[in-house]
Amino acid sequence: MNDEAADIGGRPPEHTEERTVIIYRAARESTQAAWNNTKTWHIEVDNRQRWENPLIGWASSGDPLSNISMSLKFASKEDAIDFCKKNRWNYEVEKEHNRVISPKSYEKNPVSQGRTEEAAKYQQLLHRNLIHLAQAADQSLLAQLR
Repeated sequence: MNDEAADIGGRPPEHTEERTVIIYRAARESTQAAWNNTKTWHIEVDNRQRWENPLIGWASSGDPLSNISMSLKFASKEDAIDFCKKNRWNYEVEKEHNRVISPKSYEKNPVSQGRTEEAAKYQQLLHRNLIHLAQAADQSLLAQLR
């Protein structure tokens, strides 16, 4: 792709060559339990020309790329880098934070450990009671329980 083909957008040079874009992988939001939204890569463009609107107090901007980071998502880091190269933006890639999943076992959990001990005691008590009832009722039931 030659340089003339990339310039048909009509953007001023200060919105292309002088931009620095940060490429990052989104973190999980604290309001959600799922990790599905953390699989995409995002870009964040540096903000320029912001001021407070004196009429209503809203934040205003003369920068046409100020809200681009709210809508652009990429399936991979390489896709985001290619997009930045096509637009001739300088970019920085943040380090990817891989989540570590440690295997869990209920055997090592003190709460469940106490419950399993209680369940074993309850099961032994129940078995003893069944044997006692079987002795009182019938010898054939006693043979089946042992």
